[in-house]
Amino acid sequence: MRTVPIAVLDACVLVPMPLADTLLRQAESPSLFEARWSEEILLEVRRAMERKLNVAPEKVLRREQAMRLHFPHAIVRGVESVTPWMRNHPKDRHVLACAVACHADYLVTFNRKDFPTRALDGLQTSVIAPSAFLDLIWRREPREFRSRLRTQSAAVGLSAEALVDRLAFLLGEPDAFGDIRAHLKRGD
Repeated sequence: MRTVPIAVLDACVLVPMPLADTLLRQAESPSLFEARWSEEILLEVRRAMERKLNVAPEKVLRREQAMRLHFPHAIVRGVESVTPWMRNHPKDRHVLACAVACHADYLVTFNRKDFPTRALDGLQTSVIAPSAFLDLIWRREPREFRSRLRTQSAAVGLSAEALVDRLAFLLGEPDAFGDIRAHLKRGD
């Protein structure tokens, strides 16, 4: 019996490094959630990093290789056979198909408008913003979440509070993570 949720991570949440790093650290073993994506999602990540962020192709390749190495079971197969049946925005049908193919509990994306409620009727997947998903994961395992956040913040040379502030700014939600911030300030 599965004890942690499965979440498909859309390309838009895997491109910004602080957010991708936070999500992937929470998915490392022992995972607080199981991360999933498709080859097409990884292709979108690659394109966005190279074309929009001007990241050198070698760096993009290293990042993708690290994701494949550390999350060997994250790639979802069989997405193509499900895609034609999806009723959401055409450019993101493959993302919803990935969630359906792996029986994901959540699809984490900034682009919630591309997944209208009517397109989700009868599906077991909830579309959720990254801030809400991180809050959900934190509430399930607060100590482990904070520990991983502190490890990440040390790795990038920030305090945990500064890292959370950076994430909130990146997400465009300055008031996000209020409970997490309060616990970090108290030292819980």
